[in-house]
This record gives sequence, C-alpha cells and structure tokens, in this order.
Amino acid sequence: MPVMADRSPALRIITAAARESLKPLGVAQRGRSRVWIDDHGWWLGVVEFTPPRTAGSGLHVGAMWLWHDVDHLAFHMDAVRTGSDLFRTEDQFTPLARELARRAAAEVTVLREKFPALPDVARCLTSRPTRRGFLWDSFDAGIAAALVGDPDTARDHFERVLREDPLVPWMVKAQEKTREFHAIAADHGAVVAWVTGAVDSCRSKLGLDPVPLAIS
Repeated sequence: MPVMADRSPALRIITAAARESLKPLGVAQRGRSRVWIDDHGWWLGVVEFTPPRTAGSGLHVGAMWLWHDVDHLAFHMDAVRTGSDLFRTEDQFTPLARELARRAAAEVTVLREKFPALPDVARCLTSRPTRRGFLWDSFDAGIAAALVGDPDTARDHFERVLREDPLVPWMVKAQEKTREFHAIAADHGAVVAWVTGAVDSCRSKLGLDPVPLAIS
C-alpha cells in the first residue's frame, strides 16, 4: 500500500474528521497520507481512507500481522471495506467524511476487542474455513498456533500451504518459509525467536519505533 502525498480538499476534510474520531483512540496518521495506524507491537490495525478515481473517499480497515516482515502496509484480515463517497463540495462532503471517520473508529474498536491477546488471534485464525488459493490464511493460522504452543494445529495449517500448487514465484518463496516453520513448530522458543526477529525487522522497514514484544 503506497503512501502518497495528497493535497486535495477531500483529504483535508477526511484528515480533520479522522483527527476527531481516531486520534482520541491513539490511532496515528501515517505522515500526511490517508492511512492511520493502530499499533499493537506485533500487529497493526490499519485504516485507509481509500481514494477513488476522482476526489472523495472510501474506507478500508483491517489487521496486519508484522511477522510477514514486509516493507509496506497490508491488510491480512479485513474488518470492513466500503465503496467511495465522491467529493462535490465541502458542505456536501464534510458530513460524509465524519461518518466515515466514525465508522473507522468503530471498526478499530472491534479489532481491539477481537484481538486483545495472541490466544484470541490464534483462535480466530485457526477456526477460519480453508480457502483454496489463499495460502497466507493457512500460513498465518500456523504461525499463531505455533506461538501459543499448539504444534499439531500449526503443522496442519502449514501442510495446507504446502499442498497448494506453487504457480508463481511468490508462492514458491512462501512455501519455503512454511517448510522452515513446519520443521520448528514444536520448538516454541525457536518460533518465538524467529517471529520476534521478523516483527522487529518489519517495524524497522515500516519506520515504526522499536517496542518490547510480548508474543510468547
């Protein structure tokens, strides 16, 4: 998800509305972009006031698991995604922006209540139906299960990843990483060390401050 400079009137109005609804919750704007971050150390709540082709805004809220160790923001689990409200005039768009910001704040609160701790994340991810072709679902479920000390469930989800046909290079790399985790799934200390290193690296790549990680 690129963070682009945007000086449109729509962004100015969205930013003002988000400051009213999100800032009191401790959610921080990403520079001057349409993206806001709810930082939980090893995972993020991500809010994006998505730009349409013309002026205005939609809304995308979800969770990002930082064990993916990437240099860009991502939505690994969606909470809500809406269509776009178009900007015509400031008077017309301002109440729409406020409603989007209130919806964003409500969805951030839902994510916080859904994922207060790692065991809650593990229960959620491991209980989802398997979707063929969505191998990251099973990968994330395996990581979460290994982190809470359930190697059998972890291996089961990792094996689902390995059963996918690696049709493109990124799938090959994902399966290579999955094999590493499958091999250490029963070694809780090794899993925690690997994930801690990945999260620290991801935070650095994203320009987030280092924080003590409570993921064991």
